[in-house]
Amino acid sequence: MVIRYNKYKMKLNRKIFREYDIRAVYEEDLKGDLPYYLGKGFGTFVKRSGRKNVCIGGDNRSTTPEIKDKLIKGILKTGCEVTDTEIVPTPVLYFALHNYGFDAGLMVTASHNPPEFNGVKMVVGNKSLYGKDIQNLADIIEKEDFETGKGQYLKKNVTPDYLRFMLGQFKFKKKLKVAIDTGNGTLGPTIVPLFEKLGIDFIPLYTDSDPTFPNHLPDPVVPENLKDLMKTVIDNKLDIGLGYDGDGDRLGVIDEKGSIMWGDMLLIIYAHEILQKSPGAKVVFDVKCSRALEEEIEKSGGIPIMWKTGHSLIEDKMHQENAPLGGELSGHLYFADNYYGFDDAVYASLRLLQILDSTGKKTSSLLEGVKRYHSTPEIRIEVPDEKKFAIVEDLKNLFTGKNNRISDIDGVKVFFPDGWALVRASNTQPALVVRVEAEDSDSLKKIREMFLATIDRFL
Repeated sequence: MVIRYNKYKMKLNRKIFREYDIRAVYEEDLKGDLPYYLGKGFGTFVKRSGRKNVCIGGDNRSTTPEIKDKLIKGILKTGCEVTDTEIVPTPVLYFALHNYGFDAGLMVTASHNPPEFNGVKMVVGNKSLYGKDIQNLADIIEKEDFETGKGQYLKKNVTPDYLRFMLGQFKFKKKLKVAIDTGNGTLGPTIVPLFEKLGIDFIPLYTDSDPTFPNHLPDPVVPENLKDLMKTVIDNKLDIGLGYDGDGDRLGVIDEKGSIMWGDMLLIIYAHEILQKSPGAKVVFDVKCSRALEEEIEKSGGIPIMWKTGHSLIEDKMHQENAPLGGELSGHLYFADNYYGFDDAVYASLRLLQILDSTGKKTSSLLEGVKRYHSTPEIRIEVPDEKKFAIVEDLKNLFTGKNNRISDIDGVKVFFPDGWALVRASNTQPALVVRVEAEDSDSLKKIREMFLATIDRFL
């Protein structure tokens, strides 16, 4: 296929250059020449940072091969070398970056978004790009201020080394009974042979790669998407259910009773284990997590650090704080303890299975003694991108004016005597994200109704 590029001043929709990745509807903002110019911009950014070796991968979406091909052509035009890992889960690309020492990486993915979306995650020097760096990249493209050169193109199958690494890290004494649901995303063809080689007794759900996602969207934060996993665990009396998102970097867990264990509860389990051997260590978590997480970290002798939501932001904060563990309510879980410090749902699930194997406990029992607050799941309210940040700012001003105690680390988190409520602008979707937590069900209902009614006034 010959791809021709128009010579004109690049017109960008700056809204697709989000806080920690590029994300858009393909037909509106990612088809045509943009991926080629994005490749030239990224190659330029890499060269100006004193680097030149880029690896690239992509998820299983139908638009990914075309976008990836154009990105590669653009990068090569800057003189950077490109190694194509082809279709892989995001953690496999990140593993390749660390394991082989590439200077930079690009992952073409829209993660859990519907099929019409696609996007790009970017890493330079083992640091995920976010914020100003992504805006600087957009500036380079708009100005067509590109480096030039002739790069070399290579292909490399990195999955076998990833599998060998995992097989070397994990061994299980007993046959755990597990269900896995990859939602027809990119991860199925990687995790199925891994679990088989590890001797795990598992029931696979929707592990075939299918970019139409015919059964449910691969988003384990949405309870509706976990119904089949719950049923499989209960009907077959399994130890645990593991759900994964579209590109394999987020984990959802169902315990043996069929209940959802959100990311903050998983962090409690991991923190208990890590803080036993590393007392005084820091644990980084996002603003949506339960107060119970902070309490358990402190009880276990650790230092809790609340930070902004977003895979690049949590990862960067972990590096700054030298924290061995980090995570988000959404199921992004980061281990710098015996691993590379990026979000890998496969590694996170195997760490959890290892804890079950070593303790002999049931999954639900891993949270015995933890105070249970009442909370909502993530509530997403569709709001145009051009309005969502202004609405959050208006709400912050309103609650500040009422003399409420607030945190504005990310959005606005309002504290009440019997709970808290959070609203923040999603960095991946045209939406506001709301979560409420309280001491009891009555307080939760009261705070939730008041908070949502207040938000509704600004929509």
